Amino acid sequence: MPVPRYAYLGPAGTFTEAALRQVASPDEARYLPQTDVVSAIEAVRSHQADFAVVAIESTAEGGVTATLDALAVGEPLVLLREMLVPVGFTLVAAPGVRLEDVRRISAHPHAWVQCRRWLAEHVPGAVHVPATSNTAPAALIAEQVASGGGPQLAFDAALVPPPAVAHYGLEVLAEHVEDNDRAVTRFVLVGRPGEVPPPTGADKTTLDVHLPSNEAGALLDMLEQFAARGVNLSRIESRPIGDALGRYSFSIDAEGHIADERMGEVLIGLHRVCPHVRFLGSYPRADDVQAVVRRGTADEDFVAAREWLRSLRAGRTH
Repeated sequence: MPVPRYAYLGPAGTFTEAALRQVASPDEARYLPQTDVVSAIEAVRSHQADFAVVAIESTAEGGVTATLDALAVGEPLVLLREMLVPVGFTLVAAPGVRLEDVRRISAHPHAWVQCRRWLAEHVPGAVHVPATSNTAPAALIAEQVASGGGPQLAFDAALVPPPAVAHYGLEVLAEHVEDNDRAVTRFVLVGRPGEVPPPTGADKTTLDVHLPSNEAGALLDMLEQFAARGVNLSRIESRPIGDALGRYSFSIDAEGHIADERMGEVLIGLHRVCPHVRFLGSYPRADDVQAVVRRGTADEDFVAAREWLRSLRAGRTH
Protein backbone atom coordinates (compact mmCIF):
# COMPACT_ATOMS: atom_id res chain seq x y z
CA MET A 1 0.00 0.00 0.00
CA PRO A 2 1.29 3.51 -0.79
CA VAL A 3 2.32 5.65 2.18
CA PRO A 4 -0.39 8.29 2.87
CA ARG A 5 0.65 11.89 2.24
CA TYR A 6 -0.32 14.62 4.71
CA ALA A 7 -0.08 18.32 3.88
CA TYR A 8 0.27 20.65 6.87
CA LEU A 9 1.42 24.12 7.84
CA GLY A 10 5.20 23.93 8.18
CA PRO A 11 8.09 24.04 8.63
CA ALA A 12 8.89 21.44 11.27
CA GLY A 13 7.88 22.10 14.86
CA THR A 14 4.54 23.88 14.32
CA PHE A 15 1.46 23.21 16.39
CA THR A 16 -0.03 21.80 13.19
CA GLU A 17 2.71 19.19 13.09
CA ALA A 18 1.88 18.29 16.70
CA ALA A 19 -1.74 17.78 15.61
CA LEU A 20 -0.61 15.70 12.63
CA ARG A 21 1.41 13.42 14.93
CA GLN A 22 -1.88 12.56 16.69
CA VAL A 23 -3.08 11.17 13.35
CA ALA A 24 0.02 9.49 11.92
CA SER A 25 3.68 9.30 12.93
CA PRO A 26 6.47 10.24 10.49
CA ASP A 27 7.30 6.52 10.25
CA GLU A 28 3.91 5.64 8.78
CA ALA A 29 3.19 8.71 6.65
CA ARG A 30 4.82 11.25 4.38
CA TYR A 31 4.72 14.77 5.82
CA LEU A 32 4.36 17.57 3.24
CA PRO A 33 4.99 20.99 4.88
CA GLN A 34 3.18 23.92 3.25
CA THR A 35 3.58 27.68 3.54
CA ASP A 36 -0.06 28.33 4.56
CA VAL A 37 -3.33 26.53 5.30
CA VAL A 38 -4.82 27.29 1.89
CA SER A 39 -1.88 25.56 0.19
CA ALA A 40 -2.38 22.53 2.45
CA ILE A 41 -6.07 22.29 1.52
CA GLU A 42 -5.40 22.83 -2.18
CA ALA A 43 -2.77 20.07 -2.09
CA VAL A 44 -5.62 17.64 -1.34
CA ARG A 45 -7.81 19.05 -4.11
CA SER A 46 -4.97 18.74 -6.62
CA HIS A 47 -4.18 15.17 -5.45
CA GLN A 48 -0.66 16.19 -4.38
CA ALA A 49 -1.65 15.04 -0.89
CA ASP A 50 -4.15 12.51 0.42
CA PHE A 51 -5.05 14.53 3.51
CA ALA A 52 -4.42 17.92 5.08
CA VAL A 53 -4.19 18.91 8.74
CA VAL A 54 -5.19 22.52 9.37
CA ALA A 55 -6.22 24.71 12.29
CA ILE A 56 -9.92 25.59 12.32
CA GLU A 57 -10.60 27.18 15.74
CA SER A 58 -8.70 28.61 18.70
CA THR A 59 -9.66 29.74 22.18
CA ALA A 60 -8.08 33.14 21.45
CA GLU A 61 -9.39 34.01 17.99
CA GLY A 62 -12.33 31.68 17.35
CA GLY A 63 -12.56 30.34 13.82
CA VAL A 64 -9.49 30.36 11.57
CA THR A 65 -10.91 32.37 8.69
CA ALA A 66 -8.43 31.15 6.06
CA THR A 67 -9.51 27.56 6.73
CA LEU A 68 -13.23 28.35 6.85
CA ASP A 69 -13.10 30.29 3.59
CA ALA A 70 -11.01 27.68 1.76
CA LEU A 71 -13.42 24.88 2.72
CA ALA A 72 -16.52 26.91 1.78
CA VAL A 73 -15.62 27.17 -1.92
CA GLY A 74 -13.92 25.04 -4.54
CA GLU A 75 -14.06 21.28 -4.97
CA PRO A 76 -15.89 19.82 -1.94
CA LEU A 77 -13.77 18.33 0.84
CA VAL A 78 -14.82 16.88 4.18
CA LEU A 79 -13.55 16.82 7.76
CA LEU A 80 -12.69 13.33 9.00
CA ARG A 81 -11.66 13.96 12.60
CA GLU A 82 -10.51 16.72 14.95
CA MET A 83 -7.49 17.09 17.21
CA LEU A 84 -6.87 19.43 20.17
CA VAL A 85 -3.41 20.87 20.87
CA PRO A 86 -2.51 22.98 23.95
CA VAL A 87 -0.83 26.20 22.87
CA GLY A 88 2.08 28.02 24.53
CA PHE A 89 4.89 30.28 23.31
CA THR A 90 8.55 31.03 23.94
CA LEU A 91 10.33 34.23 22.94
CA VAL A 92 13.58 33.32 21.18
CA ALA A 93 16.42 34.99 19.31
CA ALA A 94 19.89 34.33 17.91
CA PRO A 95 22.71 33.90 20.46
CA GLY A 96 23.84 37.21 21.92
CA VAL A 97 20.50 39.03 21.62
CA ARG A 98 19.17 40.34 24.93
CA LEU A 99 15.55 41.03 25.82
CA GLU A 100 16.26 44.75 26.17
CA ASP A 101 17.62 44.78 22.60
CA VAL A 102 14.35 43.53 21.08
CA ARG A 103 12.42 46.05 18.98
CA ARG A 104 10.85 43.85 16.26
CA ILE A 105 9.25 40.47 16.92
CA SER A 106 8.26 37.99 14.23
CA ALA A 107 5.16 35.92 14.96
CA HIS A 108 2.21 34.33 13.27
CA PRO A 109 -0.79 36.68 13.74
CA HIS A 110 -2.56 34.19 16.01
CA ALA A 111 0.58 33.88 18.16
CA TRP A 112 0.87 37.65 18.49
CA VAL A 113 -2.75 37.94 19.65
CA GLN A 114 -2.21 35.26 22.29
CA CYS A 115 0.86 37.01 23.76
CA ARG A 116 0.09 40.71 23.36
CA ARG A 117 -0.51 41.48 27.06
CA TRP A 118 2.81 39.89 28.05
CA LEU A 119 4.58 41.70 25.23
CA ALA A 120 3.05 45.06 26.16
CA GLU A 121 4.35 44.63 29.71
CA HIS A 122 7.82 43.22 29.01
CA VAL A 123 8.67 44.53 25.53
CA PRO A 124 6.66 47.77 25.29
CA GLY A 125 6.60 49.33 21.85
CA ALA A 126 7.77 46.17 20.06
CA VAL A 127 6.68 46.01 16.43
CA HIS A 128 4.94 42.92 15.06
CA VAL A 129 6.58 41.37 11.98
CA PRO A 130 4.00 38.86 10.64
CA ALA A 131 5.15 35.30 9.91
CA THR A 132 3.51 32.64 7.74
CA SER A 133 3.69 30.03 10.51
CA ASN A 134 4.74 29.66 14.13
CA THR A 135 8.12 28.18 13.21
CA ALA A 136 8.96 30.07 10.00
CA PRO A 137 10.92 32.77 11.93
CA ALA A 138 12.69 30.07 13.95
CA ALA A 139 13.94 28.51 10.71
CA LEU A 140 15.16 31.91 9.48
CA ILE A 141 17.10 32.53 12.70
CA ALA A 142 18.67 29.06 12.50
CA GLU A 143 19.68 29.64 8.87
CA GLN A 144 21.26 32.97 9.74
CA VAL A 145 23.24 31.47 12.63
CA ALA A 146 24.37 28.50 10.48
CA SER A 147 25.63 30.88 7.77
CA GLY A 148 27.74 32.81 10.26
CA GLY A 149 25.63 35.94 10.26
CA GLY A 150 24.13 36.07 6.78
CA PRO A 151 21.70 38.79 5.66
CA GLN A 152 20.15 40.94 8.37
CA LEU A 153 16.74 39.67 9.40
CA ALA A 154 13.71 41.95 9.54
CA PHE A 155 13.20 41.11 13.22
CA ASP A 156 15.19 40.75 16.45
CA ALA A 157 13.25 37.94 18.14
CA ALA A 158 10.38 35.53 17.47
CA LEU A 159 7.45 33.86 19.22
CA VAL A 160 7.66 30.10 18.65
CA PRO A 161 6.22 26.86 20.10
CA PRO A 162 8.42 25.48 22.92
CA PRO A 163 9.44 22.33 20.95
CA ALA A 164 10.95 24.55 18.24
CA VAL A 165 13.63 25.81 20.64
CA ALA A 166 15.61 22.58 20.70
CA HIS A 167 14.79 21.70 17.09
CA TYR A 168 16.30 24.94 15.75
CA GLY A 169 18.90 25.53 18.49
CA LEU A 170 17.63 28.97 19.52
CA GLU A 171 18.41 31.28 22.43
CA VAL A 172 15.55 31.57 24.92
CA LEU A 173 14.73 35.11 26.02
CA ALA A 174 11.55 34.26 27.94
CA GLU A 175 9.34 31.20 28.44
CA HIS A 176 5.57 30.90 28.97
CA VAL A 177 4.82 34.27 27.37
CA GLU A 178 1.25 33.33 26.40
CA ASP A 179 -1.50 35.34 28.12
CA ASN A 180 -3.74 32.30 28.61
CA ASP A 181 -2.04 29.15 29.90
CA ARG A 182 -5.16 27.11 29.05
CA ALA A 183 -5.24 28.11 25.38
CA VAL A 184 -6.09 25.33 22.94
CA THR A 185 -6.23 25.19 19.16
CA ARG A 186 -8.55 22.79 17.36
CA PHE A 187 -7.25 21.13 14.20
CA VAL A 188 -9.09 19.03 11.63
CA LEU A 189 -8.10 16.27 9.25
CA VAL A 190 -9.34 17.15 5.76
CA GLY A 191 -9.86 14.62 2.98
CA ARG A 192 -11.84 13.96 -0.15
CA PRO A 193 -15.51 12.92 0.17
CA GLY A 194 -16.27 9.25 0.68
CA GLU A 195 -18.02 7.02 3.16
CA VAL A 196 -18.87 8.98 6.30
CA PRO A 197 -17.32 7.59 9.53
CA PRO A 198 -19.99 5.84 11.64
CA PRO A 199 -21.55 7.74 14.56
CA THR A 200 -19.96 7.40 18.00
CA GLY A 201 -22.56 9.28 20.07
CA ALA A 202 -20.02 12.10 20.54
CA ASP A 203 -19.88 13.68 17.10
CA LYS A 204 -19.90 16.99 15.26
CA THR A 205 -21.30 17.93 11.88
CA THR A 206 -19.80 20.93 10.09
CA LEU A 207 -21.78 22.90 7.51
CA ASP A 208 -21.52 26.05 5.41
CA VAL A 209 -24.97 27.62 4.91
CA HIS A 210 -26.27 30.67 3.05
CA LEU A 211 -29.29 32.50 4.43
CA PRO A 212 -32.60 31.87 2.66
CA SER A 213 -33.13 35.60 1.96
CA ASN A 214 -31.93 39.07 2.87
CA GLU A 215 -35.09 39.84 4.81
CA ALA A 216 -35.93 40.28 8.48
CA GLY A 217 -36.09 36.88 10.17
CA ALA A 218 -33.92 35.07 7.61
CA LEU A 219 -31.35 34.08 10.24
CA LEU A 220 -34.14 32.88 12.53
CA ASP A 221 -35.56 30.74 9.70
CA MET A 222 -32.18 29.05 9.36
CA LEU A 223 -31.56 28.60 13.09
CA GLU A 224 -35.07 27.20 13.64
CA GLN A 225 -34.12 24.19 11.53
CA PHE A 226 -31.71 23.21 14.32
CA ALA A 227 -33.76 24.32 17.32
CA ALA A 228 -36.93 22.52 16.23
CA ARG A 229 -35.04 19.22 16.04
CA GLY A 230 -33.14 19.67 19.29
CA VAL A 231 -29.70 20.05 17.68
CA ASN A 232 -27.28 22.27 19.60
CA LEU A 233 -24.67 24.42 17.86
CA SER A 234 -21.15 24.46 19.31
CA ARG A 235 -19.92 27.13 16.86
CA ILE A 236 -21.53 29.54 14.38
CA GLU A 237 -19.62 32.28 12.55
CA SER A 238 -20.52 34.55 9.66
CA ARG A 239 -18.18 34.92 6.68
CA PRO A 240 -18.61 37.23 3.67
CA ILE A 241 -19.72 35.40 0.53
CA GLY A 242 -17.70 37.89 -1.50
CA ASP A 243 -20.10 38.69 -4.33
CA ALA A 244 -21.63 41.81 -2.73
CA LEU A 245 -21.54 43.83 0.47
CA GLY A 246 -23.89 42.55 3.15
CA ARG A 247 -23.97 38.98 1.83
CA TYR A 248 -22.80 36.41 4.37
CA SER A 249 -22.63 32.67 4.79
CA PHE A 250 -22.53 30.85 8.12
CA SER A 251 -19.93 28.30 9.15
CA ILE A 252 -21.56 25.96 11.66
CA ASP A 253 -20.54 23.13 13.97
CA ALA A 254 -23.60 21.20 15.15
CA GLU A 255 -23.63 18.52 17.84
CA GLY A 256 -24.54 15.21 16.25
CA HIS A 257 -23.96 12.99 13.22
CA ILE A 258 -25.58 12.92 9.80
CA ALA A 259 -26.72 9.36 10.58
CA ASP A 260 -28.76 10.67 13.54
CA GLU A 261 -32.44 11.10 12.66
CA ARG A 262 -32.55 14.61 14.15
CA MET A 263 -29.49 15.74 12.14
CA GLY A 264 -30.92 14.25 8.97
CA GLU A 265 -34.12 16.21 9.54
CA VAL A 266 -32.06 19.38 10.06
CA LEU A 267 -30.31 18.90 6.71
CA ILE A 268 -33.64 18.28 4.97
CA GLY A 269 -35.02 21.47 6.52
CA LEU A 270 -31.96 23.53 5.54
CA HIS A 271 -32.13 22.18 1.99
CA ARG A 272 -35.78 23.26 1.78
CA VAL A 273 -35.28 26.85 2.95
CA CYS A 274 -31.65 27.80 2.20
CA PRO A 275 -30.19 28.39 -1.28
CA HIS A 276 -26.85 26.78 -0.46
CA VAL A 277 -25.91 24.09 2.07
CA ARG A 278 -22.43 22.54 1.95
CA PHE A 279 -21.94 19.42 4.08
CA LEU A 280 -18.36 19.41 5.43
CA GLY A 281 -18.48 16.14 7.30
CA SER A 282 -19.61 14.31 10.43
CA TYR A 283 -16.76 13.13 12.64
CA PRO A 284 -15.91 12.18 16.26
CA ARG A 285 -15.41 14.95 18.80
CA ALA A 286 -11.89 15.10 20.23
CA ASP A 287 -13.21 15.72 23.75
CA ASP A 288 -15.61 12.74 23.53
CA VAL A 289 -18.50 14.79 24.98
CA GLN A 290 -21.79 13.01 24.33
CA ALA A 291 -24.59 15.01 22.74
CA VAL A 292 -27.58 15.80 24.97
CA VAL A 293 -30.69 14.39 23.27
CA ARG A 294 -33.75 16.43 24.12
CA ARG A 295 -37.03 14.68 24.82
CA GLY A 296 -38.82 13.86 21.57
CA THR A 297 -35.68 14.10 19.38
CA ALA A 298 -34.15 10.63 19.77
CA ASP A 299 -33.94 8.42 16.68
CA GLU A 300 -36.86 6.26 17.84
CA ASP A 301 -39.03 9.37 18.29
CA PHE A 302 -38.59 10.38 14.63
CA VAL A 303 -39.13 6.81 13.44
CA ALA A 304 -42.31 6.45 15.50
CA ALA A 305 -43.62 9.81 14.26
CA ARG A 306 -43.12 8.81 10.62
CA GLU A 307 -44.83 5.49 11.21
CA TRP A 308 -47.77 7.29 12.85
CA LEU A 309 -48.07 9.60 9.81
CA ARG A 310 -48.00 6.62 7.44
CA SER A 311 -50.82 5.01 9.39
CA LEU A 312 -52.91 8.19 9.14
CA ARG A 313 -52.36 8.35 5.38
CA ALA A 314 -53.40 4.73 5.14
CA GLY A 315 -56.73 5.49 6.80
CA ARG A 316 -55.91 4.26 10.29
CA THR A 317 -56.71 6.84 12.96
CA HIS A 318 -55.45 5.04 16.07
